[in-house]
Amino acid sequence: MRRPHSPSPAPDDAESAPARGNLPAELNTFVGRDDELAEVERLLGESRLVTVAGVAGVGKTRFVTRVAALMEKRYCDGVWIAELSAVHDPELLGHAIADALGLTDHTSRPPRVTLAEHCAERRLLLVIDGFEHLADACAGLVRELLRRAPHLQVLAAGRRPLRVDGELCFPLMPMKDDDALELFARRAIAVRPGFRLTDDDRETARELCRRLDGIPLALELAAGRLRALTTEQVLHRLDDRFRLLTGGSPSALPRHRTLRTAIGWSHELCAPEQRLLWARLSVFAGQFDLEAVEYICSGSGLPADSVLDVLDELLAQSVVLREDSAVGSRYRLLDTVREYGAEWLRATGDAERLRRRHRDWYLGLATWCELDWFSPRQAEAAARIDCELPNLRRAMECSMESPEEVHLAQYLAGTLWFYWAGCGRLSEGRHWLDHVLEEDSPYDHSRLKALWVLGYVAVLQGDPVGAVSALQECREEGERAGDATAVAYAVHRTGCLSIVTDDPIRAEELLREALRRYREIGELNSNVLMAQVELGMAVAFRGDLDAAAAICDEVREICEDHGERWTLAYALYVLGYAALRSGPGGRARRMLGESLSIAHAFHDLLGTVLSLELLALITVAEGDAAEAAVLQGAADRIWPSVGLPLFGSAHYGRPRAECEERARAELGDARYDASRRSGRQLDAQAAVARALRAGADTGTAPEGTPQGNPEGKTRRPAASRTPGRGGPELG
Repeated sequence: MRRPHSPSPAPDDAESAPARGNLPAELNTFVGRDDELAEVERLLGESRLVTVAGVAGVGKTRFVTRVAALMEKRYCDGVWIAELSAVHDPELLGHAIADALGLTDHTSRPPRVTLAEHCAERRLLLVIDGFEHLADACAGLVRELLRRAPHLQVLAAGRRPLRVDGELCFPLMPMKDDDALELFARRAIAVRPGFRLTDDDRETARELCRRLDGIPLALELAAGRLRALTTEQVLHRLDDRFRLLTGGSPSALPRHRTLRTAIGWSHELCAPEQRLLWARLSVFAGQFDLEAVEYICSGSGLPADSVLDVLDELLAQSVVLREDSAVGSRYRLLDTVREYGAEWLRATGDAERLRRRHRDWYLGLATWCELDWFSPRQAEAAARIDCELPNLRRAMECSMESPEEVHLAQYLAGTLWFYWAGCGRLSEGRHWLDHVLEEDSPYDHSRLKALWVLGYVAVLQGDPVGAVSALQECREEGERAGDATAVAYAVHRTGCLSIVTDDPIRAEELLREALRRYREIGELNSNVLMAQVELGMAVAFRGDLDAAAAICDEVREICEDHGERWTLAYALYVLGYAALRSGPGGRARRMLGESLSIAHAFHDLLGTVLSLELLALITVAEGDAAEAAVLQGAADRIWPSVGLPLFGSAHYGRPRAECEERARAELGDARYDASRRSGRQLDAQAAVARALRAGADTGTAPEGTPQGNPEGKTRRPAASRTPGRGGPELG
């Protein structure tokens, strides 16, 4: 029985006064959680039963104890905590809680009667901790006590809710990065006096906290290892975290002394089918959705129609976390929980089969998203790939492990071309494309596609040598294999390379050839329209602005008919360029403002920075040289994340040079340089907002873009206007 503890010393003549609680004294500093503490206090103002639920080791016991201590003065009959993890027989539950309240009863009455009678007229807070293995019995007792004691409040802490009417559940999440770092540092000082986080090891410690998911128990155990190891050594040993993170405080509850024991406690409370799903969920990386779980994890011992119910139980027990995202409700396992499940999956001998099912699902997902890219669902496809990127990486890694399956990794890396090029992921795309093409494999469609996508990415990065190598290989091997599609794309991207290397005549020749090849094979998608946009750019660079505008006006109509927004942004860029060269005015700013809004919404840094460069020239032409210099500085900051500034092209660079010349002449070198330095302090979000705000201030904001909202709205497409088999007609 826990001895009652008075929060403050009693006077000598008050020895017979009733105890007012049994909260344990804090042995070390409570760190962070200010917002969560305030929220639970608020919930206790709304409900008589609040349950704090969370994964093993997340700090539920310490958290509810802290809440109770902060609220202690509100309860004239005290705050009492009942720790139930050591109670295994439901019949002893009432005795354990009565024990915690310091009650003795020599009659034959059931303890729940004594409890109800004791609480009936008292105003007290009962804290119940570690109840999950007795959840049903505990729920029944709490329900009865709340009905018979109108002033009683209950604060419970466990892996799952009690599921009692009127209960409010607060999910306690892992600690935020800064709080986790502070907790680690404070606990490190306790085991190694004089420990201080220096600039050199602060990032190492921050990465350690992230790898441990911000779980307080894991952080405290890791800090304990600093008696013998450095922070960097602890980080490097986390691959075997369950063996490393042991040796907790002897005063801690047994289930809190090692990370494995804490997670294992949750595992023991799961039914067999819940343990099976937990193990199978470990194949996921990052977030996942219900459809993926039903396909990948169903099978022997877990029928597909039971997966939702079993997943719901794992959610209730805080093994799985639910998160809202841009594509709806999604789920994830903390890394520590995932690794525990992975050990069990390996023990079942089913790990390889599950990894292949996982890979196959994400191959299909990437295929569908590529198709959706040329549709009104383009933004949804981008958001979906954004959420699924960790799983797509894992799928590529899985395929690279077997020489017979390398072509699947090549297919996946190539299929994601729209994400690499269209959503600001050029660098990662280059990494994967180089990696999957390192392995020898037949020149089938998958390898050829990866080659032209690699060439495309290299063009955008300003790497002509890498682009020529990949595109030439793709064309030669495509012609040898009779793959007309691969040849068309290789010709197209070679034409794109000619534009950025200042050969618009050759670019026009190649792009017209590519468009002819696309028509012959019946190809129409965002790439085909982009070829037409690039043709318009080449024609504009040759000085025929009317022809360039006509070409891109046709692209704009097709994009609007199909709900395509990404290529539309580049068509508007060329139209803005043509309008600007015809004379400054609101029309050019409107087009470039809309182009900028769309590109930024897709996180397309190339489209964003190109539009910023032209908007800077418009701004100086409108008479605001200082603001033009700021926008140029903002573009300076973005270019290193894209590649070679303006591709090193004289044609693309001409507007920048003209803007700088005019702004310097008006401001002088010192003011111009100062304004440009100021612009380099802006991140992309701030730069886009500033450029669009300038348009709003002059009354020429892009149509359909609310002031202060750089995202813009996707317009619904008009009735389908699909061109005939020949595709877009060119002059």
